[in-house]
Amino acid sequence: MGERNPIDCTAFNGHRRIASGNLLKVASKVKEVIDLDEQASILIFNNGTSELVEVDFRGSMQDVLERLKSATEERTLAANSSSDTDQRSPRGPGRPKLGVVSREVTLLPRHWDWLNRQPGGASVALRQLIEEARRINSDKDIVRQSQEVAYRFMSAMAGDFPGFEEATRALFAGDYVRFNSLVESWAVDIRDHARKLAETAF
Repeated sequence: MGERNPIDCTAFNGHRRIASGNLLKVASKVKEVIDLDEQASILIFNNGTSELVEVDFRGSMQDVLERLKSATEERTLAANSSSDTDQRSPRGPGRPKLGVVSREVTLLPRHWDWLNRQPGGASVALRQLIEEARRINSDKDIVRQSQEVAYRFMSAMAGDFPGFEEATRALFAGDYVRFNSLVESWAVDIRDHARKLAETAF
């Protein structure tokens, strides 16, 4: 069974990128490196978040891949089970369930008064306001996410590189020219990966 949402990641051995792609492919390459050098300094990053991906490399290549496949299948089954439960839930008359989740919202009385006067009531008004805010701020959200992902990777891999602090300031200031100039002298694979992650930040 394939992974519902395959993890796209990149692995580094020290400053050298050794593999990039889906987790099974990357884990296979990393396992080869570890079998040749048990002291290899390996870090695997989720390309979408720059969070570290933990993999158990004990045993044979088959052992490693079987554990990853098993974990993937469990996540997929859990997701499918949750979806099936939602679909089987009895529904009364009225509008179909739209995946709405109930949570507490704390507002001042004047906010509730205004919301309750809107067509469709408070819930409809809140959803419309959120969707409008998401639409207006979508570009800003993309930039902020790119900045955070690039910064997380840079902090882990380039924190002691020359110009790191200045490069992070340029990243968050949206200064494309200065950022690229400051990272130019970094280890090639780390420099190129940081630039790739930061593309949409500018």
